[in-house]
Amino acid sequence: MSFASLGLSAPLLKAVQDQGFETPSPIQAQAIPAALSGRDVMAAAQTGTGKTAGFTLPLLEKLSQGKPARSGHVRALILTPTRELAAQVSDSVVSCGRHLRLSSAVVFGGTPIRPQITRLRRGTDILVATPGRLLDLYQQNAMRFDRLEVLVMDEADRMLDMGFIHDIRRIIGLLPESRQNLMFSATFSDAVRKLARSLVKDPLEIAVEPKQVTTDAVEQWVTPVDRKQKSALLSRLINDNQWDQVLVFTRTRHGADRLAEFLDDEGIKAEAIHGNKTQGMRRRTLNGFKKGKVRILVATDIAARGIDIQDLPQVVNFDLPDQPEDYVHRIGRTGRGGATGQAMSLVSADEFRQLSAIERLIRQTLPRRPVEGFEPTRAIPKAGPKGDKRNTRGRKRPGGSGGGQRAQGERRRQRLGNSNGGGQQQKSRRTG
Repeated sequence: MSFASLGLSAPLLKAVQDQGFETPSPIQAQAIPAALSGRDVMAAAQTGTGKTAGFTLPLLEKLSQGKPARSGHVRALILTPTRELAAQVSDSVVSCGRHLRLSSAVVFGGTPIRPQITRLRRGTDILVATPGRLLDLYQQNAMRFDRLEVLVMDEADRMLDMGFIHDIRRIIGLLPESRQNLMFSATFSDAVRKLARSLVKDPLEIAVEPKQVTTDAVEQWVTPVDRKQKSALLSRLINDNQWDQVLVFTRTRHGADRLAEFLDDEGIKAEAIHGNKTQGMRRRTLNGFKKGKVRILVATDIAARGIDIQDLPQVVNFDLPDQPEDYVHRIGRTGRGGATGQAMSLVSADEFRQLSAIERLIRQTLPRRPVEGFEPTRAIPKAGPKGDKRNTRGRKRPGGSGGGQRAQGERRRQRLGNSNGGGQQQKSRRTG
């Protein structure tokens, strides 16, 4: 199958050829014709399989056949959960639409709002935005949606979780009912799928390789270790394996800063990226990492989606995420575009609940690979994909002697983020 067989016009085919793409990926082969037909689409595929072009190309094709946007109006809106993903999607729109006379803009928080207002009041064919900044701009009368033709939600699972749903519902209320809806993500939980169906009309559901959540291109394993030994073990692994480019995920912003400082003190060039950093700082840090000036990038989950680093060899989960779907997106930063990669998770006994949830989601038991000299005082059980529900029912925890009260206390401390967050409660996920 070729891109020409999907119904794309000559300018788009030339842009595709310019980028070196020869044949469409499975998600592109299914999603592009469906979107061109005018259907609402819910598409799920592994990260790194070309989902962005799967909605960018048909969107550009459709808009190129209509009239340009009027002053102050937006013809197509692409919503993303993070600033980094918004910038990446905007780059795709510009690259794929380079031979078309269509205007585009990208808006997100952390940057001055006045230039964005001025730009949008001229009219925009395609607007890429994070929810928070979009609502701020709308309240300042920067644009109107009366003539909106298409709504795209990228990483729809995150867009519809409890951290974004209120903003999303407000935005949906501003849009005309007669529009096409395209929803793309690596994962669709049952709860998110049910909610998504209430926002779209008779959607065509597309799932590429639904029985395998993670790709075989990424080698995954777990290294059991006591929490207090994680930093020292990571430093040891980086030096012993001579890792030159590693993306490390922590659960909290404070934890990211603290780990980056520790690695720097160990003589390993590391920088942190998270929501408390300004957009300029985040951009400089990311560019330094891509160019090899920064050896270790320590990040929260803002980097789990929207950061595309060519041939990134190694991802490390310093902390396991609370949401198992975030694990899929984290490790999806490596093994992209036909390359291979490695994803290692440093897991302490108090993270067994998160590990079990991840293994249930990906339907496999991750290999346990302890490191000599860092063996944990409490072993990590091999529960398998079905998980172990004992920890969520207040019964005796593996390797311990406490009962229900101890288990509840442990879960309460995890929710408060005591391990990395200094006891502070987790904040809203709203980004932008």
